[in-house]
Order: sequence, then C-alpha cells, then structure tokens
Amino acid sequence: MDWDNLRFFLELARTGTLVSAARRLAVDHTTVARRIQALEKEIGTALFAREAGGHRLTEAGRRLQPQVEAMEGAFLAVESAAPAAHEGLSGLVRIGATEGFGTMVLAPQLARFAQQHPKLVIDLLAMPRLVHLSRREADIVISLERPARGPVVVSKLTDYVLRLYASVDYLAAHPPIALREDLRGHTFISYVDDLLFSKELHYLDELYRPDAFSLRSTSILAQHQAALAGAGIAVLPAFIAERDASLCRVLPGEANFTRTFWMSMPAESKHLARMQAVWQFLRETVEAQRTVLLPQEA
Repeated sequence: MDWDNLRFFLELARTGTLVSAARRLAVDHTTVARRIQALEKEIGTALFAREAGGHRLTEAGRRLQPQVEAMEGAFLAVESAAPAAHEGLSGLVRIGATEGFGTMVLAPQLARFAQQHPKLVIDLLAMPRLVHLSRREADIVISLERPARGPVVVSKLTDYVLRLYASVDYLAAHPPIALREDLRGHTFISYVDDLLFSKELHYLDELYRPDAFSLRSTSILAQHQAALAGAGIAVLPAFIAERDASLCRVLPGEANFTRTFWMSMPAESKHLARMQAVWQFLRETVEAQRTVLLPQEA
C-alpha cells in the first residue's frame, strides 16, 4: 500500500476539504482527489462521503484514521532520527498568531531566526481571526484561548497587558478624564462586536460601555492608527501603544486589562526537530520581550 496515499488521506481527514488538504501538501486539489480514489480502490471501500461543504469520513474512514496516525508517528520518528536531520533545520513551519502580536513582536524575530536556518521556511499567519490548529491551518498556533480538546500539546506562552490610550491631540481637544465617569461623552475606537473572534476581546465591557464610536475595526493595527490620528480612545496592547510617544495613557492605574497567549501544536509533531526548535525560539522571544508585554506601572 502506497504510504503517500495514506498521507493524503490523513490531511483530507484533518482538514475536511480538498483545497485545504492540497494547500497543506503543496499540491493541486485534483492530486489529492486522485490519491484518495486510488486508496479507496486499494482498500475496496469508500473512506469519505462527498458533501457540499467538503469531505466527511465514513465509518471505514474513521476506523482507518487512528491506524494511519500511528504509522505517521513512526515515520516521523524515523525521519527525525536520521543523520540528515542533524545537518540543520529544514522544512516548513507555519505559525498562526493574532495580528498585533504576530506583526509587532514575532515577525522581526522570526525573520532573524529564518536567516540563521536557510533551509527552514517560516510562514507567519498574523491575522485578525482565530487560526485553527484542528483544520491544519498552521503547525503552531498562538491564541487567546486555551484549546479545549484534541491531541495537542498546549503551553501558556505569556500574559500581556492592554491599557486605555488616546493621542495628545485628542486629549487636548476634549474634557479631561480623571475618573471612570469622565469617559461619558468621549468617542471610542474598538472592535466590531459581531465579528469578534474571541470572547477575550470584550475589554470595554469590563470598564465602560461607550456612547459613541468614531471607528470600529476587526484590525487592532487599524485601531492603533485611528488612535494615533486622534479619532478617539482605544484599548490597545501595551506592546503596540507604548512605542508611540504621541499616545498617552487614559486612567492609568485603573484601566488595565490582562490577557494570556496560549501556544499549541499537534501532539504527533512534537518530536520533529524543526518544531521543537521553533517552539523553543518562540518561548525565548517572549521571555526577551517580557518588559514590553508586561510593562510595569510608571
């Protein structure tokens, strides 16, 4: 039986669509379909039910998946133990992270790491949405919520602080803010409520429900730029806002929010040298940025 056909079976079982599996395997979706057909012909039964939304495992497919995953684990263990594995890191590692953290904290450091390992390819998905490990959209995912279930390795990466900020120009043109009640009548910048990808982004509900918004955006970087332009008051991560001298804290000592980043990867990948190296590098990166992520009160 062709191992490659089984490998294609696993990716389709995990992603649910030909297009997603093809992206993970770096092939055309017709190649995935052809491989699955060949495997089903070898086994003599259908492994997937074709539906409008993708491919769903049949009972035979569900029985086969854990056996193929065991084969995959053995194959990867042999691969990582081979002499070539010690000649340097190689292959692809795709990292999913929130937009602000991925762009402002990880991108510069991962670029440096990739330069040190020319055979290694780093894909950074810094996006204003949840990157799904279960759909194999990434190899390592950094998320705001701890994965609830599944065969994954999970570790708390770091806490980080968010605060209330406004530009010097905005504060000069509006009534002073000394108490929480003084926020009444001020204009805010925030997320689009019905497009929030995590309950952890409901910051303002803990402090004050604004009367008016000048801008709402799915992008934290867009919110940052709007605050710099003097459009209103925004809750921003300190690791973004503290870089700009033109932004001032609002209600320091009171308007503080703490959130947590969790890091996860599939359990079957934890022994791969490239995964271990990137995982450890991410931890070291966060540790080096500790004062940026968790700045002390002035």
